[in-house]
Amino acid sequence: MSIFRVSTPHPRHIGGLDGLRAIAVLLVLIYHLAPKALTGGFLGVDIFFVISGFLITTLLLREVRKSGRIRLIAFWQRRARRLLPPLALVVLVSTTLAYLVDRDLLVNIGKQILGTVFFISNWMFIGNGTDYFTQDTPELFRNTWSLAIEEQFYLVLPLLALLLVTLRSRATRGLPLLVLGFISAGFMAGMAADGIDPTRIYFGSDTHSFGLLFGATLAVFAEPRTGGDAASPLGRGGQLLTTSIAVLCGGAFLYLAFTVREASLESFTGGFQLATLLAVAIIWAITRPGAVAGRVLDCAPLRWIGERSYGIYLWHWPLLLIVTAALKNVFGGSAPLALIIIITATATFGLAALSYTYVEQPVRRSGIRSAFRIMRLRASRTTRQSIIAIAVLTVVIVSVPMTAVAVAVAPTRTTSAEVIARGEEMLKQQQASAEAQAAADAKAAAEAAETAKGKPGATSSGAKPATKDPKDPKKSQPRPAPVPIEVTGADITAVGDSVMLASLPELSARFPGIAVDAAVSRGMGVGADLIEAQAANGTLRSVVLVGLGTNGPVDHDDMVRITKAAGNDRFVVFVDAHADRDWIAQVNQDLEGFAAERPGVVTAPWTEMVAGVPDALAGDDIHPNPRGGEIYADAAQKAFDDMFSPGEARGWSVPRR
Repeated sequence: MSIFRVSTPHPRHIGGLDGLRAIAVLLVLIYHLAPKALTGGFLGVDIFFVISGFLITTLLLREVRKSGRIRLIAFWQRRARRLLPPLALVVLVSTTLAYLVDRDLLVNIGKQILGTVFFISNWMFIGNGTDYFTQDTPELFRNTWSLAIEEQFYLVLPLLALLLVTLRSRATRGLPLLVLGFISAGFMAGMAADGIDPTRIYFGSDTHSFGLLFGATLAVFAEPRTGGDAASPLGRGGQLLTTSIAVLCGGAFLYLAFTVREASLESFTGGFQLATLLAVAIIWAITRPGAVAGRVLDCAPLRWIGERSYGIYLWHWPLLLIVTAALKNVFGGSAPLALIIIITATATFGLAALSYTYVEQPVRRSGIRSAFRIMRLRASRTTRQSIIAIAVLTVVIVSVPMTAVAVAVAPTRTTSAEVIARGEEMLKQQQASAEAQAAADAKAAAEAAETAKGKPGATSSGAKPATKDPKDPKKSQPRPAPVPIEVTGADITAVGDSVMLASLPELSARFPGIAVDAAVSRGMGVGADLIEAQAANGTLRSVVLVGLGTNGPVDHDDMVRITKAAGNDRFVVFVDAHADRDWIAQVNQDLEGFAAERPGVVTAPWTEMVAGVPDALAGDDIHPNPRGGEIYADAAQKAFDDMFSPGEARGWSVPRR
């Protein structure tokens, strides 16, 4: 039997949409499992938005045509029956597994669950400062942001539809929806151009609802002109037109999925909007009566995935986090990506299939109470179905108390956040101490100057004032301090990111008096700015320790700026980077190559020394805990020892840059 042969559709079934759902969920799945393979796979969510807006509006208009009214309560009950049972199952099972595997996954889990079940998680994540485009502290139910936007739309759309159906023509009905859609799309582009946080733009109901609104607009304009539910079948010309549109727009959408970059200005000022319009065109083409493109998308494999796409979307993200954490425990570090993908994908499709058969379909057909009765009846039999039914019931029964325990013991922040906070606290103390010392020094200098008043020829320091030699202006400058034989904290200026910040207590213990300026999410460019500023104001010390590279690729020009600011009288140590990120290998290669070409510049082997050391890093495998902080200090010490090697006057013979 051909895979393109489909069963007689249900009267309420709209051909092609299940296949398009399958493509959408596969795009999202690939993007999360292997982001380098499909950089714009997140656009699959925008297909879901357009489908949802189109389908729900179509059903509402169909109800108006048949009964002359919209039963709001019944509509919302159907939505709840469709969405909540599988969502509850995912929440219970995922929270239980996270509790057993890695407590870092439970951070703020109570808030997450509330935001998820009340469909306000998008605004909750915005309020919490979540960064969707980073994997550093991923929330277990982060993927529910899109469900929240959809459900908020479902609350408003029926009320809006009650007003729109009173209008006579399709144009006047569809125009308000179209205008609202363009306003939302404009908000996204405008806020991105103004530099607003990308996550705020991506998660916002105001900025990311245009797909739902454009889908609803399409439903209004595609509504049959007669009182029936179907328009005339397409002729040969219509088939050619719809097939061409589906193929061309589908190809253009896939091109975007392979080329659009997350959180880029281009994606927010045109990428999402163009992808949404392409999805509108595709849906129009495949849903025309008898359209070949729709029948192709209704092939058995795609339809199977599409029917289960809601469960696949719900399960894949928490399972990815749980599987990754579990394998990290097994391997003692990062597991092979291929293994993570295989296990996550298998578990996702398996659990989505079980949920569809034993939860979604029974509840949708019979309601929650009847579904449980059916489940108990199946469990009483001695068949394969009874075994599965018993397993599902057992999982639900066990997961409820386990979820309650998980919520009760959930940490308020991850282990990585804890070690960073530890460093931030010490940095605040050091800055306060430095400010107090500076104030005391200024006061002492002022008192000395006051005492020296009236003494002819005296200066505030009692030393001879510097005189300029017109033949050699350099002689008017104070002589640089010699490079120390043993590097102490008083000789070191350290500039770094959150990895250095987490290591600050151990760096300070190893090198008392070290001057550290470290912050979260800092890159090499900002570091170069800070070092240039310190060189200009005379506070840059004789050894410059640079720990930057974790947060992105390093720019060669920024490293040149750092060495130029250091000048010929200081030494520079670049700490290499350690993280499971795409750019890390290139960063370390760039750092080592740069240091190899420049005398007076070396690298500290943080990656080599921390790799394979158990329990040296926090849960994200990036930030050092106290044991890791000691290794970070060891790496810096090794770099100093390599630079000031014995037998060569401890650095005096090292050539200058």
